[in-house]
Amino acid sequence: MSVIQELLAKLVSFPSITPMDAQCQEFMMGYLTDLGFACYNMDKGPVSNFFACYGTTGPLLVFAGHTDVVPVGDSKKWNADPFTLIEKNGMLYGRGTADMKGSIASMLIMAKRFVKKYPSFPGRLGFLITSAEEGDEYDKGTPYVMQQLAEQGISIDYCIVGEPSSTNKAGDVIKIGRRGSLNAKIRIQGIQGHVAYPHLADNPIHKVSPVLAQLTSTQWDKGNEYFPASSMQITYINSGGQASNIIPGELTLYLNFRFSTEQTEQGLQEKVLAVFAQHHINPIIEWRLSGNPFLTNTGELLEACKKAILEETGIHTELSTSGGTSDGRFIAPYGVEVIELGPVNATIHQVNECIALTDLETIEAIYFSICERLLTRG
Repeated sequence: MSVIQELLAKLVSFPSITPMDAQCQEFMMGYLTDLGFACYNMDKGPVSNFFACYGTTGPLLVFAGHTDVVPVGDSKKWNADPFTLIEKNGMLYGRGTADMKGSIASMLIMAKRFVKKYPSFPGRLGFLITSAEEGDEYDKGTPYVMQQLAEQGISIDYCIVGEPSSTNKAGDVIKIGRRGSLNAKIRIQGIQGHVAYPHLADNPIHKVSPVLAQLTSTQWDKGNEYFPASSMQITYINSGGQASNIIPGELTLYLNFRFSTEQTEQGLQEKVLAVFAQHHINPIIEWRLSGNPFLTNTGELLEACKKAILEETGIHTELSTSGGTSDGRFIAPYGVEVIELGPVNATIHQVNECIALTDLETIEAIYFSICERLLTRG
C-alpha cells in the first residue's frame, strides 16, 4: 500500500458525517504538529475547525478543505463498508475519497515532503480545515475561522481549496471563481374559504401564479467572460391540501438565485420585490445569502497553478466558474487570491464514491510544484 493510500485509509475510517468531525481533525493536527506546524483549534458549536501554519514571515499560502462528508445513504448499496477504504483496479472506494479526504491526503503528504526539502523556506504554509462545508452549519466553519484570523491580524495571500475540480483527468480544470447563491423564503397571505364562494376568499395560489410566470421568464443578465447568465429556480411551493373544497389561506415559496458578478444581493432583492409590487402583492420574505460570487482571473497563484499543472501533466488547464458553491466564497472577500484545484469529481456524493490513486499522486505533485513556485523565492 502506497503512503498516500495508507493515509487516505486512515482519514476515511473516521465517520465524519457533517457537521461532526469524529476526531479526524485531531489526527490531522497530530500529523502536522509532528512536521513542525503550529495548530490552533477554532471550534464553534458542533463544528470542528483548525488553522495550522509553518513559518513566521513571508507570503502565506493556505490549503483549505473540509473533513465532513455527506451521509452514505443506503449502506446496502455500497460494495463494502463506506468507512473502510477499498482498492480495486487502481480505484480507491469509500465515503469522502473524492470529496474531499483524497485532496486532504494529497495536501498532507505534500506538506511533509515540502518542509523536509525546504525546512527554512522564505514564506508560510498553512491549512484551514472545517467540518461544516457539506451542511447547514457552514457559517460556524470557514466564515468563523476567517473572522478569527482577521481579528488576530493573520492575512492570507493565496488559498487553494482542495475541492474536486477536475472533470476527466487530475488538473484538467481549475475553478477560478463561483457564482453567488441567494435564497428567499416567501410567505403570501390570502383568505381561506369555500370553493363555491370564491368571492369571499382570496386564493394565494392564484395571486402568485402571474408573479411566478414573470420571475421564471426573466433574463437576469447575460453573464460575462467568466460567468454564465444568472439563474433563478423555484425549489419549493406549499399551499392548501386540507380538502378539495377549501381555498387555501396562505402559501410558502422558496427561490434560489445562482448569480454572476453582473448582479448583487441587493439588486436581486429589489427586482423580486418590484415584480410582486407590480401584481399588488405584499409578501413576507426571509432572505439568506449563502455567498457572493468571487473571481480570481489573474495573479501569481493562478499563474503558478497553470504552470505546475502543465509541468506535471502536460495539460493546458481549463479555467472555469461552473458548479455549485464552495468555501472559497468566504475566503475571497478578505482580499485573498483563491482557486479550487483537486481530483476528478465524477463520483462525489454518490454510492461507491471513488477516486483514482494516480489522480491523488498527480494532485500531490501539482500542490508541491505550486508551493515551490510561490514559497521558495528569495
